[in-house]
Amino acid sequence: MSTRQYPSRPFVGVGGIVFIDGRVVLVKRRHEPLAGQWSLPGGAIELGETLHEGLRRELREEIGIETSVGPLVELFDRITHDTEGRVRYHYVLADYLCHHLSGELRPGSDAEAVALADPDDLSSYAVTETATAVIRRAVDLAVQGESPGSHRDR
Repeated sequence: MSTRQYPSRPFVGVGGIVFIDGRVVLVKRRHEPLAGQWSLPGGAIELGETLHEGLRRELREEIGIETSVGPLVELFDRITHDTEGRVRYHYVLADYLCHHLSGELRPGSDAEAVALADPDDLSSYAVTETATAVIRRAVDLAVQGESPGSHRDR
């Protein structure tokens, strides 16, 4: 079995872009990678879970809300190397536009804190360029009412 740090293979992770009252949900990461940084909520898929099942579970555990999963916004690699050039972390991440169904936001399992941020002004949260771009794409999808073939909760 591969560990998440210095893995023998990539891990599959999911992230949720959730808007509540026009603001995007961000979490301050409790654990590496990105410990102490603001990011989108999510985590690793467990064996036997679909991407959507895993994302709904992660959002429930990490930020305390129930969601439905909308369209895929971005699929990308997050590869972190150590100072010697070895791969310290490797995730293949699928970020989805999600819809808040119920529950109150609260920091949970992997979140030190949770915030609702203005998607047009993320500067005070210092989110990564990738996360900022993903949030912008999700805003565009939400404004367009998503794509006709969004396949919610397949």
